Amino acid sequence: MDRALAMFGSEIAIAFSGAEDVALIEYAKLTGRPFRVFSLDTGRLNPETYQFFDKVEKHYGIRIEYMFPDAGEVQELVRTKGLFSFYEDGHQECCRVRKVRPLRRALRGLRAWITGQRKDQSPGTRASIPVVQVDPSFEGLDGGAGSLIKWNPVANVDGKDIWTFLRTMDVPVNSLHAQGFVSIGCEPCTRPVLPGQHEREGRWWWEDAKAKECGLHKGNIDKDGQAAAPKPANGNGAAGAPDIFESPAVVSLTRAGIENLLRLEKRAEPWLVVLYAPWCPFCQAMEASYVELADKLAGAGVKVAKFRADGEQKPFAQAELQLQSFPTVLLFPTRTARPIKYPSEKRDVDSLLAFVNSLR
Repeated sequence: MDRALAMFGSEIAIAFSGAEDVALIEYAKLTGRPFRVFSLDTGRLNPETYQFFDKVEKHYGIRIEYMFPDAGEVQELVRTKGLFSFYEDGHQECCRVRKVRPLRRALRGLRAWITGQRKDQSPGTRASIPVVQVDPSFEGLDGGAGSLIKWNPVANVDGKDIWTFLRTMDVPVNSLHAQGFVSIGCEPCTRPVLPGQHEREGRWWWEDAKAKECGLHKGNIDKDGQAAAPKPANGNGAAGAPDIFESPAVVSLTRAGIENLLRLEKRAEPWLVVLYAPWCPFCQAMEASYVELADKLAGAGVKVAKFRADGEQKPFAQAELQLQSFPTVLLFPTRTARPIKYPSEKRDVDSLLAFVNSLR
């Protein structure tokens, strides 16, 4: 903790979930260095968690930097699919709106972040996490792959030792722990566990036990749903990976659709197309930026689209669409048949928009 704070100063922050990761804040306090703390308020946390946030702020004399989901996205999700759609079709969509996208916004202002991940929390997805790594899924202040460092200082610490530390230091804890809750998330997706059950069995209990991650640490899961090192950005992915870039403003192109685009020598309007693989952490990292860009360009005379180019489509994409690695972004201009490849690894909204405006 001391090394992380010393290296990054005000450009690093602790991610606090409202559970036993309060230990991170205690460790930071013990270094004597200034530190920042942020948390994701999904709007569906337990009342006890909000009360705990208040206790932590008062105990340490800090202000937690809360990140909230986009109100329009939440409204659209609830109006379209109801309040509890995750029980029917999985938690990933709700987590993407309420947690992953707000986290992306928080991390864009940082060069590093600190998490409370431990190897013993989820043997199925966290058994191989290192103490420090280049973040495989998110981008930091400078944008692009490799722009964010992720610290997991308690990766090798047992949960029982975390609790010994908390009791010894008389640190405030979430009152839900005394009710049998171990891993604590949103109220509808968290329940107490029985003696002998693993802590992650209290999260998303209606889903596959092998891949219990909400998307904040999606890089922990490989294409088969197993714990693994980050997937290379130019490999072949799994057909069953959850899709990304899902937005009414993003057109999903089939093979026939993108072949038609290639054949046209003149187009009524330019097309911006991302070639992607949903399992690719760098594709996941640019999802929020690309969807935001699509919203900005809606009605502006530019079509924004996606084409899944892994698996059977990869040889075609390599031969015809200049694919070398994922993601690849192409602009199909109105008066030139051949698409123009985006040359930078900076995939923030402003950089992509500048590319489009320079060529449209």
